[in-house]
Amino acid sequence: MKPAGYILPVIVVAQFCCTSLWFAGNAVLPDLVGAFGLSVNDLGHLTSAVQFGFISGTLVFAILTIADRFPPSRVFLVSALAGGLCNLGVVLESQTLSSLLAYRFATGFFLAGIYPVGMKIAADYYEQKLGKSLGFLVGALVLGTAFPHLIRGLGSGMPWRYVIGATSLLAALGGILLWVLVPNGPFRKAGGGTDFSGFLRIFGNRRFRAAAFGYFGHMWELYAFWAFVPLLLNAYLEQHPGVGTSVPITSFAVIGIGGLGCVLGGYISQKAGTQNTAFAALLLSGLCCLALPLAAGLGWPLFLLFLLFWGVVVIADSPLFSTLVARRAHPELKGTALTIVNCVGFSITIASIQLMGVLFRIWGGFIPFMFLALGPVLGLLALASDRKTPAS
Repeated sequence: MKPAGYILPVIVVAQFCCTSLWFAGNAVLPDLVGAFGLSVNDLGHLTSAVQFGFISGTLVFAILTIADRFPPSRVFLVSALAGGLCNLGVVLESQTLSSLLAYRFATGFFLAGIYPVGMKIAADYYEQKLGKSLGFLVGALVLGTAFPHLIRGLGSGMPWRYVIGATSLLAALGGILLWVLVPNGPFRKAGGGTDFSGFLRIFGNRRFRAAAFGYFGHMWELYAFWAFVPLLLNAYLEQHPGVGTSVPITSFAVIGIGGLGCVLGGYISQKAGTQNTAFAALLLSGLCCLALPLAAGLGWPLFLLFLLFWGVVVIADSPLFSTLVARRAHPELKGTALTIVNCVGFSITIASIQLMGVLFRIWGGFIPFMFLALGPVLGLLALASDRKTPAS
């Protein structure tokens, strides 16, 4: 049965609205420092709190198979409302670092019921063209996470609490929109009661493991690249002092163009195959890691094109790996599979980000980015071990 034409746009808009919670705190970090007497060293802790919350949430959601036991639209709604309330908590007076960390952690926790559950809902509707559908969804995630910065930039005179309030309101509207307009999909197979074995059983399939490990290699590179783009640009400007460009705006462009990469990857996969397209994107992004020291010697226009190309390919494979994971998981554990793979993947991002921090203190410049190629190499090996490459 062909789903109604409005289903995918509604899921995409809801995903965009709700994932704006992710970096809402980042968009107002300087204001939080001034308002609550924090130190500059506390900024990294506030950023990491959301990641740790998301990891914890995905772990709980996966072990309890929540996305498979309950209607996913309802899980999405409850998570959106709860995440919005937790996000709104930072506007309260008399905050301490501990209370701010708690609110950001809780926001990340409920994002576990938004991002992977949104992909599960798409998988329940689109089996044949899932790669293209998830391309739009992950593209919405990229734009949603960057959106708070846009709100802050457009309203530079706006009180910072309005930015937090706007993202919480967006999350609530996104959750309600999806709950009202998107019922259970035709390919949904509800799970039974709590199945603690499901957490381990999903990795019993060799082809599932290949897709999951490919995704893990991709995640090793992705968030570390995004996190250190400003430092990369600063290093380039130090070597080319005559170049005049805005680091924040250029960073936004390099990261934000990934949304286009997700959509393009989805369309290309319909012709070239999902796994083949993911393999190509992972290979190209890994080569960008290794080529960076050479590319840094180029003039600004060519170097910017290089970074924009990297911004496209570094995320283009993400929805494709999620497609492979959804297709190769047990039907009754599809939501759990997507959630636990997200959990492990985001745990890996913390390790790569911490490693990059250490390497930057040792070398600085462009050499640390070459170590990000380790993830693509391992991911490519995992995909190469899967001899039966699917046609779509």
